[in-house]
Amino acid sequence: MKLNNINSDGNNDPKNGRLSIEDQIGPRHIYQASSTTEIQATLAKLSERESFVIARLNSLIVSQKDLSRELGKLDLMRAHLGSQAVATRSISKNLISNAASTANRLSSAVQRLDLEQARVKATLDVVEQVAELKACVLGVTGSMGAPQDWETAAGYLNKASKIPKDIVEGSFAEEIVPSAEVPDPPKVTLENAAESLCGLFLREFEKAAQDGNGAKVTRFFKLFPLIGRSDVGLDVYGRYVCQGVASRARANLSAGSGGGLRKEGYFYANALTKLFEHIAQIVEQHGGLVERHYGVGRMVRVIERLQVEADVQGGIIIDTWNDERSIDRKLTDIRSYAFTFLVQSFLSTQNVRNGTSRTASPAAWDGVQEPLAQEAEGGDMKDVDGFLSEIAIMLGRWSLYSRFIAAKCQSTSPSFSDEHEVLTMPPLLLSSGLKRKISDRISAPFNIMTTFYFRRSVEKAFQLDEQPSDLSLNLNKQILSSVPHVTSAVDDVMYIVNQVVQRSLATSQPDIIASVLPTVARVLGSDFVGMIQRKLRDESYPKAAIQGNLPPEHLIIAFMVLLNNLDVSAGYIKRIIHSQLHSPPNPSPTKGNEAPARNLADLYPFGHDVMLVTSALGSLQSSFEAKTSELISDGIYVIFKNVMKPRLRPILADSFRDIDYSMTEEDIEDLAEQAEGENNPETITEGAVQQRFQRGWEGLTKPIARIFTDGNYERLLGVIISYLSEVLEKRIWSHYGRINRLGAVRLERDIAGIVATVVRGGRYALRDAFARCTQICLVMNMEDDEWEELQATQKSASDDGIEWKLDTDERGRAKIMVREPQ
Repeated sequence: MKLNNINSDGNNDPKNGRLSIEDQIGPRHIYQASSTTEIQATLAKLSERESFVIARLNSLIVSQKDLSRELGKLDLMRAHLGSQAVATRSISKNLISNAASTANRLSSAVQRLDLEQARVKATLDVVEQVAELKACVLGVTGSMGAPQDWETAAGYLNKASKIPKDIVEGSFAEEIVPSAEVPDPPKVTLENAAESLCGLFLREFEKAAQDGNGAKVTRFFKLFPLIGRSDVGLDVYGRYVCQGVASRARANLSAGSGGGLRKEGYFYANALTKLFEHIAQIVEQHGGLVERHYGVGRMVRVIERLQVEADVQGGIIIDTWNDERSIDRKLTDIRSYAFTFLVQSFLSTQNVRNGTSRTASPAAWDGVQEPLAQEAEGGDMKDVDGFLSEIAIMLGRWSLYSRFIAAKCQSTSPSFSDEHEVLTMPPLLLSSGLKRKISDRISAPFNIMTTFYFRRSVEKAFQLDEQPSDLSLNLNKQILSSVPHVTSAVDDVMYIVNQVVQRSLATSQPDIIASVLPTVARVLGSDFVGMIQRKLRDESYPKAAIQGNLPPEHLIIAFMVLLNNLDVSAGYIKRIIHSQLHSPPNPSPTKGNEAPARNLADLYPFGHDVMLVTSALGSLQSSFEAKTSELISDGIYVIFKNVMKPRLRPILADSFRDIDYSMTEEDIEDLAEQAEGENNPETITEGAVQQRFQRGWEGLTKPIARIFTDGNYERLLGVIISYLSEVLEKRIWSHYGRINRLGAVRLERDIAGIVATVVRGGRYALRDAFARCTQICLVMNMEDDEWEELQATQKSASDDGIEWKLDTDERGRAKIMVREPQ
């Protein structure tokens, strides 16, 4: 055997019985050996290879014996399996096939038997139903004869209606049921009986209705569904209750004819309320009877008839109210009103800016025209207020009625599943003529009158506006008027705002809210805020008559009071809106003509109406606050610039008068002794700067604080302190290189005293405005080791616990401000 023909698997692991190529052929061909050592090594490899081959051959021989034994076992098992297969086929052929055929015959016989039984049972059911049909036919004809037992006859017809139609109309029934007494087919007999009974019941029902016999009306009303005439019964019942509704409504209107009742403020509102209450009472009391005898949801048909009658009677009430109250003429008068005072006041301010005479000023107009205006408009405003109250009641009652009808229709609907389901307006109300008439003849006048009423009230409030008379900037004069110090127009206008908002919400009409609240916001912004803005700009602007002097005291006070008007008005609006948005539910309605105080979810139950109303209220508040806050901010800056700023610089100059921060301790002691000799201890004593500043600060701010509202005073303080912090910072930087160590400590103490005076009274948040000043003093008085530690902290970008307002250059400049001793 040649070595180079030995095959190799390429595996070098001897455990699996395989050698690498190098192990198979040796390191070198034996014929290429050049020494004895190489020949011996090659022979050793050949011996190892021989042993390996012999071992593999032995293993193959051993495994071949095991394989032959297993193949023999497999052949034996195959022989046994063949005999079993032959036996199985024999059993299947001789036994199971016979049993299967027998079972098939039995199953077919059982199926034929079941079919015959089902046919017999169906035949018996047909026979029984035909027998029952015949009994019903005979019972109907017998009951309609001499006994005239209408309930029994209706009962037989009801039983016959439950028999399948194909049985009644089938040939078998037509052959069996007719008799000598009743020769007609059962279908014809039953239909004739039903028609006859229907006509009889109608006559008896109408007769009982005319006689006012309620028991007899109920008796025949129950029989209509038994004879298959439910629609007829519901229609005649609807006509019956509608007659009652019409007669009651006419009686209510007739009660006020020929007397003064119709001139009563709420006569027509009460008449409409009684109409709705009567209909609701009918639906509530008779709904159970109708649902019990006619089925669930059938009351809706009666409600539809009642709504048609409500459209008629409600329309009569509204038309009569419109004519009696002369609403169209009143609307014409309202549209023609020119709001002369508001227009004249605006024109007069234009004349002032143009340098013309103020002969047409609001004051002159008040003096000449006010009596005539009061005489012409006093009664009109009272009438408009009465109309609005009456309309609000009408709309509120219509909303309650709509909610009741919608809930009844929704609860009786077959698809109704959850009592908390969103309430939707039923189609019978959406398409009703009364809803359209209310929208055209009541809602539209309400919007127009509300706009006029509110704007005329604003105009009237400014015509009668009065300022507090005892206000003064002199602290020695006592102020007797109550805070907040505002003009009378604020309380008057905000009272009307609250009244208009409450009245509009009480109508429970989203369309009213969508019209009235934006109108209120517009009038407040253009007329109320606009009038105050014009007064701030043209009548009360605090401008000095001589340059360098302070403005006149009366102008300052008037300007501040007008700013108070805006601040207090914004607070009023916020409270009004909050009270409406967060009012608790009141399950018990109030008595009388006043609408019950309910929350918005109760007032607006349909769909997402409550979200729309909430959004409209929020828009009213946000728009008014935006206009007032902007105007207040401008006015606060005017007060600061013209009143506070000219006095603040002298106060600071006086506070630091004769203060030298470059003095040594010996100089300070000498100066203190000199001051004691001159009986002037304030000159250089410790805390002199704070004492001087406190006197000036209190003299500057106290007169303003006792007139301003808290909100306006806080705004003014914010502006003053922002300016004061800038001035103090400039003063601190001005000591650069002119201050020693002792002076730096004194300066830091004086700055801290000024800050403490400003923030006195719990206004600690104002300290943030002086952060740069205090940090300059802090760095200025740092020891060298503290400064080095701060520098190391900055380099490592770690947090030193201080929110620095100074940048790195400014801190370095502050550190070298102090002049080192020579």
